[in-house]
Amino acid sequence: QVQLVESGGGLVQPGGSRRLSCVASGFSFRDYTMGWYREGPGKERELVAKITEFGLPTKYADSVKGRFTISRDNAKNTVYLQMNSLKPDDTAMYYCNVLQGLRNYWGQGTQVTVSS
Repeated sequence: QVQLVESGGGLVQPGGSRRLSCVASGFSFRDYTMGWYREGPGKERELVAKITEFGLPTKYADSVKGRFTISRDNAKNTVYLQMNSLKPDDTAMYYCNVLQGLRNYWGQGTQVTVSS
């Protein structure tokens, strides 16, 4: 079965950096677009970034452009989210996602808290 396991979250100071990882299993990772989403306190879940199976980023949320970078390593079945210049507004639970047909799969999430 499809499994997505995120890691790398934690407490970081404003202006700091963090790299999130998502290890996928149970499907042919190299054949699918992968995404990172986040859900902040009192906010709806929103798309952060997506990357195609060929390793080309397809979309970044306006709020993270120039600060976040999505990448993937198909040999390791892993997608990454490098987050730089973090702001308190980036505080959220971050989720890895894959859409297969009409079904969305999600990991359990990893919490990122940006605070001094």
